[in-house]
Amino acid sequence: MGNKQEVLMGMQEIITGLSQQAIGHEMHARIFISQGFNKLGEKYLLHAKEEREYVSKFIDRLLDLDFKIKNEAQKESPIYYDIVEFLKYDLEISVNGLAWLKNIVEKARDDYKSFNILSDYYQDEDEDKNWIQQQFDLIEKIGLQNWLFAQI
Repeated sequence: MGNKQEVLMGMQEIITGLSQQAIGHEMHARIFISQGFNKLGEKYLLHAKEEREYVSKFIDRLLDLDFKIKNEAQKESPIYYDIVEFLKYDLEISVNGLAWLKNIVEKARDDYKSFNILSDYYQDEDEDKNWIQQQFDLIEKIGLQNWLFAQI
């Protein structure tokens, strides 16, 4: 399979996975808000909105390239009511996703528009991963209860 086809299929896979991830982040945001952790909930509501915007960018780009987009099913994702367990899961998704995404970004180098969208998305995901790692660092330094209090 050539680079172009791999990039197209990769962007379709991003659409599929990121659509579900956006819904999952909104669900978790609403769980956190219902638990009284409004700051964390608002952070994840914003994150879900950004993910939906990237889904739209990838859809538009694939349509520009005459690719027949699909609304694919995705396997069920876990729901966490424990914030720390959710952050661990979200960090794992970020780390694994970045490793996969890096390959797609590299293969898109000859298609500048796709490369720019993928590169922007990669940078956004890397920032998200770094933010989660920072939260674990804060929890270690100030303790879980103090960190949770800061999320109210």
